[in-house]
Amino acid sequence: MLQWQEIDTVFLDMDGTLLDLHFDSHFWLEFLPARYAEIHQIDVEEAKKYILSNIMEEQGTLNWYCFDYWSERFQLPIAELKHEVADKIGYRHSVPEFLAWLKQSGRRVLIVTNSHRAGVDLKFSRSNLADEVQGVISSHDYGYPKESQAFWETLMKHEPFDPERTLMVDDSLPVLQSAHDFGIKHLLTIDQPDLQMPPRDMSDCDFMSINDFNEVMVNE
Repeated sequence: MLQWQEIDTVFLDMDGTLLDLHFDSHFWLEFLPARYAEIHQIDVEEAKKYILSNIMEEQGTLNWYCFDYWSERFQLPIAELKHEVADKIGYRHSVPEFLAWLKQSGRRVLIVTNSHRAGVDLKFSRSNLADEVQGVISSHDYGYPKESQAFWETLMKHEPFDPERTLMVDDSLPVLQSAHDFGIKHLLTIDQPDLQMPPRDMSDCDFMSINDFNEVMVNE
């Protein structure tokens, strides 16, 4: 269990942690290839392979998360297209209750995301996240993804925190490893980021994992 008495600051990822990753999975793996295939008059499966191969080339970089980069690469208005499937944006298990619990606890709570600011704005318009946290940091603000130590160094300058008394919750294991390498003591991941997919096998995971935030809320 988390040692809440040792935690003053909570950093929360957004996609796959607070929000169901199905929205993003559906957009990049289904909706965008279908639209690309329609525009370029090619087979949908061919479009899927093309888009996925391009995306995988940028994994772990800031480009992976950048709407502007993919808009130019695919010659499609990514931010605008995301609005067409925005009805799929939704919370993961017990997130509103968890955020209310954190707020009542008096802890400092920030969303720390790799999401492009246009993605943040869209998801904030479809949720109450903005009202439940004290701020949101996008890695695009700093020019480094959370996978990079430079991100955490820059975050420390702008939003000073004690790594020994900070919790980072993220569905990305590379991000949690980066946070661990920076010295963040309390680390938590998510079993099932996309609620339309089976839970991940976390048996070899180095980090504590949950599927529902009810698992970590306690009476203090």
